Amino acid sequence: MNAPDRYERFVVPEGTKKVSYERDTKIINAASFTLEREEHTIGNILRMQLHRDPNVLFAGYKLPHPLQYKIIVRIHTTSQSSPMQAYNQAINDLDRELNHLKNAFEEEMMRISREY
Repeated sequence: MNAPDRYERFVVPEGTKKVSYERDTKIINAASFTLEREEHTIGNILRMQLHRDPNVLFAGYKLPHPLQYKIIVRIHTTSQSSPMQAYNQAINDLDRELNHLKNAFEEEMMRISREY
């Protein structure tokens, strides 16, 4: 078969950045972030987190092609923020949220294991 090796979906090639930033030249406070070796799971979570920010006017993502393992996240913000600030804030918020979820899960597992 002509299918690429499975590891190519996850392993970022040497010399390739995980995240790259490209400023939009036509729209003020707009930019695109390319995330290598990611797909809909991260794209949708990041998009939804960006929508929670009141300074974000638009946030969306696309997969350019099914055999290209990357997503392009597009962010347009108000003049009070920049796309880079919104992106970093969304990543930090998601990190805190996922850590809270992990800790709550582990605490509940410890509680249940003590009962049995």
